[in-house]
Amino acid sequence: MRALQQTALTGPSAMRLITYAPVPAPGRGEVLIRVGAAGVNFADVMQTRGTYDGGPRAPYIAGFEAAGEVVAIGPGVTGLEPGAHVIGIGPGAFAEYMVLPAAGAAPVPAGWSDEESLGLVLNWATALAALRLGRVAAGETVLVRAAAGGVGQAAVRMATHYGAAVIGTASPDKHDVVRALGADHILDYRNADVLRLTGGRGADLVLESAGGDAFRAGLAATRRVTGRLVVYGMAGGEATISNRELNFTHPIHVIGLHIGTLMQAAPDLFAELMAELAALVAAGVYPPGRPAVHDMADGPKVLAELEARATVGKLALRP
Repeated sequence: MRALQQTALTGPSAMRLITYAPVPAPGRGEVLIRVGAAGVNFADVMQTRGTYDGGPRAPYIAGFEAAGEVVAIGPGVTGLEPGAHVIGIGPGAFAEYMVLPAAGAAPVPAGWSDEESLGLVLNWATALAALRLGRVAAGETVLVRAAAGGVGQAAVRMATHYGAAVIGTASPDKHDVVRALGADHILDYRNADVLRLTGGRGADLVLESAGGDAFRAGLAATRRVTGRLVVYGMAGGEATISNRELNFTHPIHVIGLHIGTLMQAAPDLFAELMAELAALVAAGVYPPGRPAVHDMADGPKVLAELEARATVGKLALRP
C-alpha cells in the first residue's frame, strides 16, 4: 500500500512516500480500516523530530488519526462490522490502511464524510476534556491559547456554548477566524495582556498548549487561588513550574491532559465525553469539519507549514 514513512528523526523533510508498505492485520480488540482521510496534528511534527514522549523510532509509518471504512475486525471485537465508518487514533494513519483499537473508535456521524469527522476523538474530545477537567462554568472567563488551531477552535465554540466569556490568542492574520467562532476578545499570542483585559484578576480557566515561554505567560494569566490551567500540549517546547511557585507566585490549579492516556486510564470518562459530543453534534454546536485536505504525497510540505505556524484550523491528508 501507499504510505508516508518517516526515515529519520530530523523533521518533516525526512518523510517519504512509499508504495510497498504491507497492509497491517487487526489483532485482538482491533479493526482494520480503509483510510478515507487522515488528520494532521502538531504531535505528528513532534514525532518527526523525536520530541514526542514515547513516540515511534524511525523508520515508521507516520500519522495517528484517521477516519475510514472498517474492512476487517480482529478477535474479541463486538459492536463493529465491516462497512461501518469510524474515526479513531492509532499508529500508521498516513497510509491507505491502518489498524485502530476498537474501544476508542467512534462512529462517523450520520450524513458526514470521513474528512468531516476528523478531530472528533482528538481535537474536539481534547477540548471538551479540558473544559470538563477545568470545571468550566457559565459566567467565567476562559482563555484559549492557539485559538485558531484544531483544538483551539473546538474549545472556543464549546466554551461559548457553555456560557463562558472567551479570550482567544492567535497571530493577527487569524483573528477573523477566531472572532467568527464566537470569541469575545482576540489577542495577539505574542503580546496577550490578559490581566489588563480582566482588570488584573486573570482568567478563571486557561487552556494551554503552546508550551515554552507561552506557558509562563499562561501561568501569569490564570486567576490566583481559584483559577485552573489545563495543559494538553507543548508545541513551543518544554516548560516547568516549581512547588515554590505554586506556593507563593502562582497559587493555581494545574491539570495535565493527554487524550490517549485518558482513553486508557479513564474509559468511562471517555465514553461520557463521546456521548456529550454526540449531543453537541445533534444540537448543531459541533458542525461537520471543513479541514484543508491535501494529497498524501504532500504530507511533508503540510507538516512543515504546520510547524512554521502557517496554517489555520484542521489539516487532512487523503490517500
